[in-house]
Amino acid sequence: MGAINWGTNVFDAQRGHLFTWVPVCFALGIGLYFSVLVEPDLWVYCLLILTACGLAVVVYCAPSPLDVFAFAGILVIFGLCYMGARAHYIAAPVLEFRYYGPVEGRVILRDRSSSDRIRLTLDQVRLDGVPSERRPTHVRISLLGDAAVAAGGLGVGALVMTTAHLSPPSSPVEPGAFDFRRYAWFQQLGAIGYSRVPVVLRGEADTTVVQRLRGRVSAYLRQALPGDVGAVAAALAVGDRSYITQDIWDTLRRSNLAHLLAISGLHMGLFTGVVFSSLRVFLSLWPRLALRLNVKSWAAAGALVAGGGYLVMSGGAVATERAFVMVAVMLIATMMDRQAITVRALALAAMIVLLRRPESLLNAGFQMSFAATLALIFVFGALRDWRAKTQWPRVPKIVIWGAGVFISSLVAGAATAPFGAAHFNVVSRYGLAANLLAVPVMGGAVAPAAVLSLVLSAIGLQSLGLWIVGGGISYIIWVADWVAGWTGAQAAVVIPPPWVLPVMSLGALFVVLWQGRLRWLGGLPVAIACVAWTAAGATMNSRPEVLIAQDGGLVGVMTSQGRALSRAKTKAFAADAWRRHDGDAASQEVAAQRWPVGATQVLRTIPYGAGEIIHVIGKRGAAQITNCTKGQIIVTNQPSNIAGDCEIFDPARLRVSGSVAYRGQGQLVTAADIAGDRFWTSRGLREWTFQSSISGQDFGQ
Repeated sequence: MGAINWGTNVFDAQRGHLFTWVPVCFALGIGLYFSVLVEPDLWVYCLLILTACGLAVVVYCAPSPLDVFAFAGILVIFGLCYMGARAHYIAAPVLEFRYYGPVEGRVILRDRSSSDRIRLTLDQVRLDGVPSERRPTHVRISLLGDAAVAAGGLGVGALVMTTAHLSPPSSPVEPGAFDFRRYAWFQQLGAIGYSRVPVVLRGEADTTVVQRLRGRVSAYLRQALPGDVGAVAAALAVGDRSYITQDIWDTLRRSNLAHLLAISGLHMGLFTGVVFSSLRVFLSLWPRLALRLNVKSWAAAGALVAGGGYLVMSGGAVATERAFVMVAVMLIATMMDRQAITVRALALAAMIVLLRRPESLLNAGFQMSFAATLALIFVFGALRDWRAKTQWPRVPKIVIWGAGVFISSLVAGAATAPFGAAHFNVVSRYGLAANLLAVPVMGGAVAPAAVLSLVLSAIGLQSLGLWIVGGGISYIIWVADWVAGWTGAQAAVVIPPPWVLPVMSLGALFVVLWQGRLRWLGGLPVAIACVAWTAAGATMNSRPEVLIAQDGGLVGVMTSQGRALSRAKTKAFAADAWRRHDGDAASQEVAAQRWPVGATQVLRTIPYGAGEIIHVIGKRGAAQITNCTKGQIIVTNQPSNIAGDCEIFDPARLRVSGSVAYRGQGQLVTAADIAGDRFWTSRGLREWTFQSSISGQDFGQ
């Protein structure tokens, strides 16, 4: 009875703070949906709903703390079922074969790939010979050569036509890695590909008033502020990042300033904060208004409207939408004379975002933005409480402001670092210094000047504000370039075991959300996760000994010097991903030099275990090997007729298995095994031969 009473008292002490756990439990349900290997059937959802009804009875009848656990169970079930319903609702056709032929559609997004190629995402898609019920809702095409040159003037809303190679979204580069097919499913992106043929404008652009205005603003900024400065200004103002070169992206990533180009919490907070402060000062200048109205509430309402306008003008990206929800919750709290920045307000914002887009739980942007905001609320709340209990000496306001900027950058950087390292496998060693130098300029000069320029545009004097904006952006680019040039600016980090990030997150949430001294128990799972991640990087035991690309075009084998790659130039995407996951900063050319010297150009042989791995490259290599022996592993990107008692990975097998890994003791793991049988996976893509009507010839690949 003593233990029961103690448990009851502990949970009763949390009663006023349990709302903050609602999005956590809901998110657990979402995570459970993504963790299962088989898509749940209807009877599973029915059983879960009946279980939730039973738990509701427990909530109504049972004493504390059983009702707390029962309600948490209901939220977990709700999250799982809600995510399942979302996956069903968002379902759209996925291309089931390789296609070459005419593609028509309307441009809904223009951006750049990691290789600095212009990409067009199309809706209203038409493919030659593909019926409407099997036609992808959205298609993304990378433009190469002449196609990229001809696409210079094409913007959002343009009705275009080209000839393109299309294929289904690609599977993970290695078992357990990021599954692009899952991402594409929730974007209704049914095919990706490329075109070398000039893109033709086949009709007047089908655009809305907002899209036309965004295009004009982007063009004006790029004209008024030439070069990289104008491209960055267009990205900050209207979310048009298609003119930012890969060099600028790389520089900002190395200095940990890439977040400044994503219209997220920082930008939405700065913009609405400047509007709120300006309106509050402006309304306070009239004594009659200041005495009769709640100026703070009216200023918050004006900032909320301005934030909504910024959301619409920026294109309504997921990160911007998430930021607007967070800011809107806080501004509405201000309008109601409630404390704006609280953990409860953040929990409400998180719940709204998850209800709107539950799949965003798996995105790095969601995890990093809420982690940073929650950490800042927790730390500054603790400092506020400590200040109330102690006597602080008087210090100049500039010192307090500087300390606030330093602490904010330090806390936000520390909170987001594990997520950034886990998703991108790199850490910027000097990110704190870069943010301390750049973020104050963004908040103190660029954001206010942007608002000033918007106001002055009514009388044609917007150039004054743009001059300040251009100077601030030039300074930020200079800081990024300077810090990125420091020795060892970026360090590679090995990918953590799959359980590390969830365990670390739950432990940190317990520290922040639980009330009382028991909160520090959450530090134990955080410490365990950190130790496991560190050990994985030190011993490399968590990394596969052998990796085989899905198309058989690349093999990577772990050696004492790092992973040896079978090819030095081709398959750069897979090679880069493998090296990042290994925490290896070497280039693909250096990794290829680790392969044994005696290997030929078309038969790349390397010892493995008691046998060897032979990578057969191209038709010349396939012609040189007709049989094999036990202990050999043959990897080829050509159809094979090899005889013998060996393991063969040819296109037919890899098409079903996806990428392949050999772990300790020769354990074979495939991407298909890890991904399971879900909406976005396929156990065997049908390699159909498609007859295009362009010239009546067979374009099947």
